[in-house]
Amino acid sequence: MPQINYPYIPETITVHLGPPNSNAENITVPFVDYIKNVASSEIYPTWPENALRANIYVIVTYALNRIYTEWYRSRGYDFDITNSTQYDQAFVRDRDIFQNIGDLVDELFNQYVVRQGSVEPYFTQFCNGTTVTCDGLSQWGTVGLSEQGLTPYEILQRYYGNDINIVTDANIQAIEETYPGTPLRVGDAGNEVKIIQTELNRIGDNYPAIPKIDQTDGIFSVQTENAVRKFQEIFDLPQTGTVDKATWYSIKRYYSGVKKLTDLLSEGISYFEAQVPFSSALSQGMTGEPVRIIQYYLNVIGYFNPNLNQLPLDAVFGPATENAVRDFQELYGLPVTGVVDRATWERITAVYGEILGGLPEGYEGKKAKLYPGYYLTEGMRNDDVRDFQTYLSLIGRYYRDIPEIPATGYFGPQTKDAVLTFQRLFRLPVTGAVGPITWNLVAEQYDYLVETERL
Repeated sequence: MPQINYPYIPETITVHLGPPNSNAENITVPFVDYIKNVASSEIYPTWPENALRANIYVIVTYALNRIYTEWYRSRGYDFDITNSTQYDQAFVRDRDIFQNIGDLVDELFNQYVVRQGSVEPYFTQFCNGTTVTCDGLSQWGTVGLSEQGLTPYEILQRYYGNDINIVTDANIQAIEETYPGTPLRVGDAGNEVKIIQTELNRIGDNYPAIPKIDQTDGIFSVQTENAVRKFQEIFDLPQTGTVDKATWYSIKRYYSGVKKLTDLLSEGISYFEAQVPFSSALSQGMTGEPVRIIQYYLNVIGYFNPNLNQLPLDAVFGPATENAVRDFQELYGLPVTGVVDRATWERITAVYGEILGGLPEGYEGKKAKLYPGYYLTEGMRNDDVRDFQTYLSLIGRYYRDIPEIPATGYFGPQTKDAVLTFQRLFRLPVTGAVGPITWNLVAEQYDYLVETERL
């Protein structure tokens, strides 16, 4: 089943105590306390319970939409939402909380409204319905509807349409900046790359000069680099082809704009668009290529560090893999959980990169080199491509189905076809890209054939 990048309930939210551009203070408060404060500021505790519930759903969802779209952070602000009712919803520092509203918020704070078929928290625009009216929910109007016997869900349908759902029991976690921390460039792979590819393709519908990315597979290809460069050119950013923090948030901002994610008429983010190719965390019991990749990296690190045991590359996260992860985490000062979370993954790849950087020239002798630490994809041109072509070409002399390719250093269609054939023959994911597992298996076959020829 595909991994879906679902929204989550943040543990905290940072509120700017004034309009966005004002020199006001930011305060960070628990999300549940923020919702209690806003609800106690926006609605009356004497209203019917169903009206209160409907309004709390709306307040929660509005705040989550601001966080999920990074509405303010993508514009360079260091907060998630303001307390200005001109822009957002009321928040009064240190105000008293009504008991019944607080109790309802404790029940409802991890539930929010979505459009059917979409994953993002819907932009639940609202107003008081008396002094201010709008196209969204009328707060005072919910009172009359509740008195007519409508349920909270039916009240929400009156204002937002029949095609809405309420997500219940959403996961709660610490809020994290979506920018991965280091620029994304050709050869990188991960969910962040998939997100950028998807968003650039959608922006390209409105700005057709941005070339389409054929495979939104989470691998930063040369085609992805070209799309990034054109985006940067159009929106007056340095044309580096890498996704730094400024480019990341500029893509986020324009993606939200063309999708109208902060509008009642939002296009929405479909389940397909929200799919990500890599698990956010790997733990015991999981299987698949991401597990095999972790095993490969740990084996290489273990070769240079005898405190780590070697693992079979069986793509099964069993007790041996968990123990190896625990040993790695202990050695490198990480929380010892046995789970490969984002921090552990980043440290594993960093250590692997340090090992590669410390190897002397010609360390491989007549054998194949270690995986260079990034994906090789169509359009690349460098010495690592040349080395890989050398390895695969030798294999092609023994496997009739694999075409012998010239070692030009350019990863063109001919090389991609050879890679696809190799992956099919050796039952690897057929992607046409050369990641650690494809490289390692090609290297193993090459080393075996070199040794055989020597005999």
